[in-house]
Amino acid sequence: CMAANGYVGAEKRTTEVKLRLDNMLDLLLQLRTSKPMDGKAVPFREDELFALIDKVKDIFAEQPMLLELCAPMKVVGDVHGQYFDLLRLFEMGGPTDETNYLFLG
Repeated sequence: CMAANGYVGAEKRTTEVKLRLDNMLDLLLQLRTSKPMDGKAVPFREDELFALIDKVKDIFAEQPMLLELCAPMKVVGDVHGQYFDLLRLFEMGGPTDETNYLFLG
């Protein structure tokens, strides 16, 4: 069954985890030189991932139903969880701090 916090079989987390987003992004971006078949793992702790999910859920819940976006932007379809495709997309479209992206899926 699904727990009240939305995780199947999840227990209540009583400790606060400090998110180190810049560090997490750096670790993820290190995969740019890897290939999917390399199977390189990113060393995230489970409590860090659950804290990130909780934070993202809060941010999404605060967003209005109608978003007012600034042009120009790159419109992107669903990447179906393919992380290496996402990295390639950012290489071709431009870095996220300089380019506006709208993901449809």
